[in-house]
Amino acid sequence: MSRRVRRRQRQQPRTLQVFLIIVLVLLTVCVLVKAFFLKAPEQKAAELPAQSAASDTDSQQSPEEQAAQEALRSHLERKGKFYTILLSGLDDDNGGSDTNILVAVDTVNDYIYGVSIPRDSKAIIDGKARKINYAYNKGGTKLLADTISEQLGIPVDYTVSVDLKGFAALVDAIGGVDFDVPVNMDYEDPYQDLYIHISKGMHHLSGSEALKVVRFRKGYATQDIGRMETQQKFLKAVAKQTLTVSNLGKIDEFVKIFQKYVKTDLTLGDLAWLGKEAISIGADNIEFSTLPSVWNDHDKFIYLNKDDVLTLVNEHLNPYVEDRTADDLNIPG
Repeated sequence: MSRRVRRRQRQQPRTLQVFLIIVLVLLTVCVLVKAFFLKAPEQKAAELPAQSAASDTDSQQSPEEQAAQEALRSHLERKGKFYTILLSGLDDDNGGSDTNILVAVDTVNDYIYGVSIPRDSKAIIDGKARKINYAYNKGGTKLLADTISEQLGIPVDYTVSVDLKGFAALVDAIGGVDFDVPVNMDYEDPYQDLYIHISKGMHHLSGSEALKVVRFRKGYATQDIGRMETQQKFLKAVAKQTLTVSNLGKIDEFVKIFQKYVKTDLTLGDLAWLGKEAISIGADNIEFSTLPSVWNDHDKFIYLNKDDVLTLVNEHLNPYVEDRTADDLNIPG
């Protein structure tokens, strides 16, 4: 593959940030009418280290061993009805995952928090330093989820992967989205067949127009950061306009879009329950951020800031009762 082609692929906007989260919200409309399916999803059980054959029961352990085992159990005690869901966007034609967001759903304290994981974050995969999006190409959502779980010291309960082509279809299905475009957007790239000309101000965006808005980045002083902020605001606008009674008549259309473009290990009952909780939580209680990190121009990796990541995990993503410690995280330097 030529350097020009590789550069083009790296520059392709990661456009699914908006679509990934609202998939779960939109599916609510599809399944709320089937209340008999509702059930809370299972949480991923923590695995305790295997005990030796001579100490396979607590009664055979020394007091010190029992204390250590109990401390570990306490450290791995889960919060009630708190779930972590990895949302991945399939953003190219090579089976790769260019957009990854780890979402914490806390149905006890009523909040949903999504954190974007930079695709160029350094990870150790198969004993080698790789960019984290390599994990999806190598082992699909399972390896990607395992890699993220190891780095952040928390489990990934479920995964959802979304094809980019569903984005425009989804926006069109809800009749378009009213959105205040923050800047004049003018950009052309014949190589990608991408032509963006949308003026600043309030617009009623179709699916194709919305796709252009969330792809645009050249006009922001901070480029990717500015685009990410626009994507997050767009998500909230979509969520508010989706959770309406008028959309109940579009159940069949939503189901078809979901079945065609979304893959997940959540069951229909899981999704129905999560959807009900999402409506109860409300769009105003959905927040976003990006894992704290810094770009290294020498080796072309993004390095996560361990201390800041630990703080973010404990404040927003930790499904355990006890705070995580630096020893729980495994972030490569």
